[in-house]
Amino acid sequence: MDIFSTLMQEGMKLSQSEQRLADLVLEDLDFAVNASITDLAARAEVSPPTVTRFCRRLGCNSFSDFKVTLAKSSYVGLRYLKPDAKSWTAPEVAEDIVTKAQNALFVVHRQLDLKAVEEAASVLSRAGMIYAFGSGGNSSMIVNEMQNRLFRLGCRITVSTDHGMQMMQASAVTPHDVVFGSSFSGRNVELVRAFALARDQGATTIALTQSGSPVADAADLVLTVDLPEGENIFRPTSTRYAMLAVLDILANLVAYADRTATAATLRRIKESLIRHRDGDDSQLLGD
Repeated sequence: MDIFSTLMQEGMKLSQSEQRLADLVLEDLDFAVNASITDLAARAEVSPPTVTRFCRRLGCNSFSDFKVTLAKSSYVGLRYLKPDAKSWTAPEVAEDIVTKAQNALFVVHRQLDLKAVEEAASVLSRAGMIYAFGSGGNSSMIVNEMQNRLFRLGCRITVSTDHGMQMMQASAVTPHDVVFGSSFSGRNVELVRAFALARDQGATTIALTQSGSPVADAADLVLTVDLPEGENIFRPTSTRYAMLAVLDILANLVAYADRTATAATLRRIKESLIRHRDGDDSQLLGD
């Protein structure tokens, strides 16, 4: 049970005394978690029996149960209880988003293990088949973009964002194949399982993820992206830009691995686009 959501959903249904208790809990979590029932009652200016009724109103069996539930719920993060209340203008939002994206690119450029990137690109360029696994909104986007970047270079690549399909595909790989996995948190246990299955079959596994995470530990090669998220819960994560930059670096290195073959594939794609859609060569390269 998320006691904070329950508190906020109750709203005006709470009595005046209960509302004082709710406000106190939301404003001073540390005190509420550590206070005795008499201390909490005294600060809220209510009676101990009122505190007990308040706890039961929230679905807790007792005050002790309430404190345990409250402590567990606090792990989610207080920034979601008191989000940024600033009134942002469009120019301020635009500057904030672009600045954070620039910072993400600068940090990942400075921290990226380029030897690991080179090795990963070499492995990908020689792969018989590339399986790209990612789940959730961001990692699904990353692996689909990887397919978008690599197929045009002549690579054989397929994408899966379904855990069951990932498990089956990982069990069917060969030693000539590569399994690439994206996980922003590095805590995707299904991806860890898929990596283990692929490695059992002799395939090489590559992870794009946080350093020191379970996903990183499960892969043969690790490309790490470690960026602070900040406190603004409304701003999309700028880690996406860093991940996309790593993919572009990988794709560019894969393209350079066999320039003749890559150029031939790109030319066929461009010729098709010109003939059936664009009419000339003035549009974006390869897209």
